[in-house]
Amino acid sequence: MKGKRVFSLFIIFSLLGHQSRSQQMITLQDAIAASLNYNYDIVLLKNDMAIAGVDKQFIFGGFLPRINGVVGVSQTISAQEQEFDSRPKTEGSGIRNRNINAAVNLNWVLFDGLRMFVERKRILEEYDLSSVNLKNQVVNTTAEVISSYYTIVRQKQQLKAIEEQMSINEERVKLADRKLSVGLGTKPELLQAKVDLNAQKAMHLQQRTIMSQTKEQLNQLTGMRLPSTFEVADSIPINNALTIEEIMNGIEDTNPTILQAKKALDISTLSLKESIGAAFPTISFVSGYNFTRNNNHNNINPFAPINNMNKGWNIGLTANIPIFDVLTVNRPIVRSSLNIKYNSINLDRQKNLVDIWVKVGYYNYQYQLSALQLEEENIDLAKENVLIAMERFKLGVSTFLELREAQKSLEDAYDRLIAARYNTKVAETELLRLKGDLVR
Repeated sequence: MKGKRVFSLFIIFSLLGHQSRSQQMITLQDAIAASLNYNYDIVLLKNDMAIAGVDKQFIFGGFLPRINGVVGVSQTISAQEQEFDSRPKTEGSGIRNRNINAAVNLNWVLFDGLRMFVERKRILEEYDLSSVNLKNQVVNTTAEVISSYYTIVRQKQQLKAIEEQMSINEERVKLADRKLSVGLGTKPELLQAKVDLNAQKAMHLQQRTIMSQTKEQLNQLTGMRLPSTFEVADSIPINNALTIEEIMNGIEDTNPTILQAKKALDISTLSLKESIGAAFPTISFVSGYNFTRNNNHNNINPFAPINNMNKGWNIGLTANIPIFDVLTVNRPIVRSSLNIKYNSINLDRQKNLVDIWVKVGYYNYQYQLSALQLEEENIDLAKENVLIAMERFKLGVSTFLELREAQKSLEDAYDRLIAARYNTKVAETELLRLKGDLVR
């Protein structure tokens, strides 16, 4: 019966310290959804993608003709003096001249070394790169949210473990006080029990503070969109079925850093083609309509027209042929070639790094699973040991030092178990982050 009573105390005190049920329950999915919509880093990259989308929307602009209109009006007031061989000298002032001109010009590039086609492909690749950058940020932010969320769950489990230890210490204080009152105990036993209880209470306050701080960190990742006070889940779900084959399968097509390196290489290759295209002639179709009108007032030259108007169409082809521009043309070609080499090496480097990270991450994942299984078995032993030590202490066949040692073993077992659960989740999340499979 005594053993059952102690066990009941464990259950009762494990329920202490829970926050009010009026607090809103926030699931991991709620936190991730908020971060995807309001996280500042994600919102900024969405804006970058929108800018790239504008370029994509007007992607055919380079293939269309350019039509420009020109209108000009000018007026001059001058003084003139003219002298001829057969006539007397003439002069005058306040002579006004008004000139009106207007034109509509069309310029249509027919061939520019295929640069317009390369530019179109480059704009598409840059849009895809902005999409990959956004996905990379989404994956990394989601991993941060998962880690932060389960850090709160870890702190919550730690709080429950402290409350369980407090229940044991409160029972110790009662037993030590009872034994002292009947002359079977000593004052130091009672004092030590109270000291240990106060230490647990201090840890309890500290743990609640840490939980509040961690909740604020999670809220920051979601753009401060979570309630000011909220509750999280009680457990950390673990996926213990991940295999390295599953993670490595198709990872070059899903890992964001590899995709970024691939896009950078593709864009640098297109930049080289654009640079080479500058060495070719540019052939354009040109056409236009021109109108000019000139009015002369107070003209002192009798042979000059008072009004002069000219209008008409023009049509033709122009060719801009580079003859000697070696330094200007070759410099971007050489730079683009070196950039291709750099991005090619960087792509191989990223593939190698991801391969290593996955292997290291999987070894850590396997270790954490084994450690978790061991700690789950060990916690039952530690609980049973405390129950036995408590009963022995009640019967007077053991000292309070032995009970304290059993309590310390249980406290350490809880710390290791909670840490093992969290570390296993972190290892699992890291593998999925490398796979690029956290958000689909």
